[in-house]
Amino acid sequence: MSLLTGGQLDWDATNCPIRDVMNQISGKWSTLILHALSERPYRFGALRRLVPDISQRMLTQTLRELQRDGYIDRTVFPTKPPSVEYSMTPLGYSLFGALSQVLMWAERNHGEVREARARFDATEGGV
Repeated sequence: MSLLTGGQLDWDATNCPIRDVMNQISGKWSTLILHALSERPYRFGALRRLVPDISQRMLTQTLRELQRDGYIDRTVFPTKPPSVEYSMTPLGYSLFGALSQVLMWAERNHGEVREARARFDATEGGV
């Protein structure tokens, strides 16, 4: 399915690949976790320290969603107690290649976006 057909938007809202994929990776925590795992595998506790304002429940949920979509792997090591490590899959690296461009854009343009918000809020009374 192509999003553009004859110059017009054309999609099946119930089976839109853009919505389906972007819904998960555009979450508040997914991008930060993928960014961390793009560098190397991490255990749960290390990921939690890298993103200190994420709750344990939300980190668990986000990791499960990323694993479900095939972006990360969860490996359990037979130690006592068992240790778990999360790592990026080839699909995850493929996604992160494209996503890293957006992350760099955000870092370069963050100040300008914040200024635009401030101008809007000053003239329009906020959102």
